[in-house]
Amino acid sequence: MKVQADQLPSHLSKDLAPCYFVSGDEPLLVDEALDAIRAAARTAGFTARDVFVATAGFDWSRLAAAGANLSLFAEKRIVELRLPTGKPGRPGGAAIVDFLDQLGPELMFVLVTPKIDRKTAQTKWVKSVTSRSVSVPVWPVELRQLPGWIEGRMRRAGLEPSRGVSSLLADRVEGNLLAASQEVEKLRLLLGEGPVSVDDVSRAVADSSRYDVFKLVDAALAGDGKRAMRILAGLEDEGVEPVIVIWALTRELRVLASVAGDIAAHMDTGRAMQRARVWNNRQGLVRNAVARHSLSAILRLLKATGGADAKAKGQAPGDPWQAAADIVLGLSLGGRRAA
Repeated sequence: MKVQADQLPSHLSKDLAPCYFVSGDEPLLVDEALDAIRAAARTAGFTARDVFVATAGFDWSRLAAAGANLSLFAEKRIVELRLPTGKPGRPGGAAIVDFLDQLGPELMFVLVTPKIDRKTAQTKWVKSVTSRSVSVPVWPVELRQLPGWIEGRMRRAGLEPSRGVSSLLADRVEGNLLAASQEVEKLRLLLGEGPVSVDDVSRAVADSSRYDVFKLVDAALAGDGKRAMRILAGLEDEGVEPVIVIWALTRELRVLASVAGDIAAHMDTGRAMQRARVWNNRQGLVRNAVARHSLSAILRLLKATGGADAKAKGQAPGDPWQAAADIVLGLSLGGRRAA
């Protein structure tokens, strides 16, 4: 059975399953789903909880022992297993499947993983878990969805945002859901329940934008020059060393040069990205960028990073931030627009 994260509270108010499988890459939403499950379990009498984090070298016999330690007079127990990689390996997968057979009225199993990729979803252990659990996939909130997500959260907190409030908050937190949640709570504490205007937000909310070099690179790869330049300005304001920004741009341009070079040599795009070790969740961004740029344009930008790096290290005259801005714009726009 599959239950979306926003439907989980309603499900838990009606029923409690012996096994929950929570998967996703957004920490705030994953933690909130787990909090809801734990709260419902406590209400149902599950007062003990064992937590295991299966990192490299984890002793899988500990999982089996957690279920075997129950006795006639034992407390109802939750066993929570976290798989940071989402891939337990063959021994771990077998241990998880075996553990499912121990579940009953006194023992609940909560499995937590990152987003499960298509290949892992076909493994025996995932199929066994999904067939015998309530699966709770946690999807990230995209930037275009963020204002609506924030408005819903404000209204659940008793706030009544006027037009433009949720968009202003979304712009300030730059995709950081934890920061957005904290700002909503701050507004509730400062203003109390009721109407909230744009002026209220402007006065009460600190700029919590999540400006980091990886967001900068992703925005440039996606062709969103406006957002990329806003992030770049935020990095400069925060006192980030320009050499770090230029390093990130250089690294990404080297990947693009490798992929574009292989494609120019008539290699399949998917194979070229695999050869360049582009992660699956970033292949869309890389494909987008390569489609906008010729190999020669990528190499020109890569050469420009060398000059920018020299400026950042004081080995050449000039403003390294301006040099970085030129590279970011060139990477964002591409083709004739960049020229």
